[in-house]
Parts: sequence; structure tokens; C-alpha cells
Amino acid sequence: MNNEKIDNYIYLGQRIREKRKTQNITQEYLAEQVDVGTTHISHIETGYTKLSLKTFIKIANALNCSADELLCDYVNVSSKVYKNELCILLENCSEKEIRFVFNIVKSSLDLLHKCNFN
Repeated sequence: MNNEKIDNYIYLGQRIREKRKTQNITQEYLAEQVDVGTTHISHIETGYTKLSLKTFIKIANALNCSADELLCDYVNVSSKVYKNELCILLENCSEKEIRFVFNIVKSSLDLLHKCNFN
């Protein structure tokens, strides 16, 4: 297995963990919903274990999210997921924080466009 494939499982596991934690779900509860052991969930979240499509679908259903949300790091058409995540991140920000984030994003985009990285 090449490093890119290993990284894919690590990133997928990280997204699963993030989604689980934002919903205040324990590994034990998720394992129960998916009908696997807690250790298996832990290994999936660390990228140590590959998960089957059947398990992936059960996890997405248990986390009440789409496959796109978990796979958006690998799907070419994923801007909708990222835009939604940005909105969620900004929901509880103050006006000052939103302006600060806006200025960082604007400066970053200006630099990207200037250097033709997109």
C-alpha cells in the first residue's frame, strides 16, 4: 500500500472522529450503533484499520451525515461541504472574529490568485 492510500485512511478516520466529537458521541456508542467493537472504531479513527464499505455506510448513518461529508478531502466536487463547514465554524463567532477570519481568507485568496495556485 502506498503512502497516499495510508493517508486517505488517516484523514477519513480524523473526519469520523471530528464528526463524532462534535455530536458528543462516544466511541462506545458509535461502536454499538455500527455493531463493531470499540477498539475497531478507535483503529478506524486513527487510520490503523481499513474499513469496509458496509461499515463506512453504517458509520455515516450513525453520525447522521452524508458520505460526502466524510470523504470531502478526496472528492473533486466538495466545495459545498467545505462552505457548509465554514458557516458552522463562523456561527458562534463575534463580529470581530468574523472580520479577522475574513481578512485572513481574503489575503490568502489574493496570494493564491497572484501565484496561480488554483
